[in-house]
Amino acid sequence: MKGKRISKKDRQVQLVEKLKNDPFLTDEELMQMFGVSIQTIRLDRLELGIPELRERIKSVAESNYSKVRTIGGREIVGELIDIKLGESGISVLQTDESMAFEKTKHIRGHNIFAQAESLAIAVIDEDTAITAVANTKYYIPVKAGEKLVAKAEVVRHRGDRHFVHVFIYSGQEQVFRGKFILMPLN
Repeated sequence: MKGKRISKKDRQVQLVEKLKNDPFLTDEELMQMFGVSIQTIRLDRLELGIPELRERIKSVAESNYSKVRTIGGREIVGELIDIKLGESGISVLQTDESMAFEKTKHIRGHNIFAQAESLAIAVIDEDTAITAVANTKYYIPVKAGEKLVAKAEVVRHRGDRHFVHVFIYSGQEQVFRGKFILMPLN
């Protein structure tokens, strides 16, 4: 679309469609897609009654928290944007300087781990659970301000144990991998 001007009406129709397919696109990403200013994107959203990114994420998350059985929905680190109990889940964590080391502005590992572990626990279909084993790998440092997207998948069950893999991305780059073995507290 970039380089080719389209009418305001067509742009707004396409904007609605793009956000329907991916509600987590930022105004900056939309600006680049349409080759217009950020003010134009914001005015289009305002005219169409489309909330800003943070509000869109919050709205999706609110509807998912009630599905979680193992921990309180609010205990999940990040915003829970998708969950299928016993199968998979996705959370988004917007990092900030309070999560980072002062000197380097790199996000502390425990914040990234907490996002992964809380999502892993949330996706299993149990009343309560704890982490029995965690095997983690950090690939690249994450800077304050980056948005982290965690994707969890329940890969198998053995007895009462649940095996969950969690991958965390910043943009298209994988920054973390966690393999968790979870067990119920029954």
